[in-house]
Amino acid sequence: QVQLVESGGGLVQPGGSLRLSCSASEFTLDYSNIGWFRQAPGKEREGVSCLSNNDGGNYYSDSVKGRFTTSSNDAKNTVYLEMNSLKPEDTAVYYCATVPSWLCGRVALNTGAITRGGRDWGQGTQVTVSA
Repeated sequence: QVQLVESGGGLVQPGGSLRLSCSASEFTLDYSNIGWFRQAPGKEREGVSCLSNNDGGNYYSDSVKGRFTTSSNDAKNTVYLEMNSLKPEDTAVYYCATVPSWLCGRVALNTGAITRGGRDWGQGTQVTVSA
């Protein structure tokens, strides 16, 4: 079974930055739409961004737009989530997953629909924002 691998989480102060990585050893990420998700304790998993292979667009939920940026390095077969101006409410386990093209967009992110379409989930990486 194909599985993605997340890394780069850690403890950061409010206002700080972190860069998460999502990699795969058994398929080429450039051929897939890659979504980033997070799940805080006691809350449902939510989508935060999607990098579209279909139209090349980067899509973000309203809760992270302007603070988070998704990018990719095809040579390293890795997708990144650059997180800036972090807030305590960003504390969560962050996951990446492949996403169908029809769910890789702003509406699906903000309604939560994208979460139902995620595949090839990784184990996640913990991000804690605290003073």
